[in-house]
Amino acid sequence: MTPEGKLKVGVIGVGALGRHHARLYKQSKNAEVVGIYDVNPETAAGVAAEFDLPIIDNMFELARQCDAVSIAVPATRHHEVTVPILNMGVHVLVEKPIAATVSEGEDMVEAAAANHVVLAVGHVERFNPAMDFLEKNAHNTRFAEVHRLAKYPPPRPGLPRRGTEVSVIHDLMIHDLDLVMTMFGTEVEHIDAVGIPVLSETEDIASVRIKFVNGSVANITASRVSMEPQRRFRIFQSDCYISMDYGKHNGMVLKKTRVGLARKDINLSEKNALQYEIEDFLAAVGKTMATGEVVTPRVCGRQGLRALRLAERITDEIKNYNEKYGIVFSR
Repeated sequence: MTPEGKLKVGVIGVGALGRHHARLYKQSKNAEVVGIYDVNPETAAGVAAEFDLPIIDNMFELARQCDAVSIAVPATRHHEVTVPILNMGVHVLVEKPIAATVSEGEDMVEAAAANHVVLAVGHVERFNPAMDFLEKNAHNTRFAEVHRLAKYPPPRPGLPRRGTEVSVIHDLMIHDLDLVMTMFGTEVEHIDAVGIPVLSETEDIASVRIKFVNGSVANITASRVSMEPQRRFRIFQSDCYISMDYGKHNGMVLKKTRVGLARKDINLSEKNALQYEIEDFLAAVGKTMATGEVVTPRVCGRQGLRALRLAERITDEIKNYNEKYGIVFSR
């Protein structure tokens, strides 16, 4: 921590997402950026020049100089990068999914606990104003229908297209798995899932129906090969229907009255969800360092692991479904 009380931070991986971490740390009054690291020197040089930041050529040397770091490398490398840094006693915000496998995620959560440091996971939609609204109005929700559609990510020299190192379930749907589990607040009883690869080695489109132990149900569809992006979350209650557009930050409520249905349009204030996520992480780290007691961020490692467990369960269900019906996809 600096004499001014700012946290010393760094960013490991400054590609599509990490670049924004670096930018927002640079803007934060609660942080001083020690430096950035990227496996691609040209990427690091571009971000360093854009935001006037130092480059540290070794990620672990960067971490040694920091109180906290953001890790935004491909998901398949989260475990190998994060665990050694947690073992240094450095606080970590790792992008979602927490890891590529549940066992790796468990290692990361255990390392954070053993070293008494904050481990936050980048489920940024938790900080979306649409989610704020839904969480406040989530009581008595019986059914949710969620669509998250995106265009296929552009190519990257020497690397797989962003996110395609894992399935669309781990890449995109995992946001909504985290959201529905947060909203329903209960355990999953049963799932039915289907998914297919289109342009990647893993699923590019998937749909799942989740039944919770309290009888509530969620239908979730995710695609990364869609022509038109969409991020929509609908919930149905005994006396109300709420539809929220996560991308446009607006929606509507249809509520039962004595004379029929009353409609209310919802327009939410624009806010940078990633900025709120980073400030939440910095606040948790600052309080932890001040008190010696680990303060839980809004999305902690255990919650990231909870979402990953469900994502892995869904991919297993898709595999079993395809094997049962002899479905084979050509490459």
